[in-house]
Amino acid sequence: MLGSMGLASAIGLGVALARPDKKIIVLAGDGNILMSLGTLATIGKMSPKNLIHIVLDNECHESTGGQKTASSITKLDIIASSSGFSNSQHVESAEELKKVMKKLLNTKGPSFIHAKIERERIDVPRVSIEPPEIKNRFMKELTEN
Repeated sequence: MLGSMGLASAIGLGVALARPDKKIIVLAGDGNILMSLGTLATIGKMSPKNLIHIVLDNECHESTGGQKTASSITKLDIIASSSGFSNSQHVESAEELKKVMKKLLNTKGPSFIHAKIERERIDVPRVSIEPPEIKNRFMKELTEN
């Protein structure tokens, strides 16, 4: 998703609609989802039964330098629920996340998990794969599986 700036939800929705035979899991950060909150309403309206959307919320735009987001005052799970998600949960620990994921993997969606995580600065290298190659690998995976 290099450089997608808030489009993880929309891409996940498209994949879920195109591949109803597969469980589709979207992982996004709080900055990502806040950039395109309207997509949650579209997901709720389209109601893909195979979609689980997980937001890992550390209250900052970690990949661009750690700028704070508004997620500390935004109830993302409530927004998802009021947008038509069948299931919406807020979790505060890895154990809670595991428990909720086990349940939702066997539940019709769309489902949403707002997972609060610790803010921690870790030096990771920039993705070395060029965007066209990322796209080609993604498209190949969708058509082969």
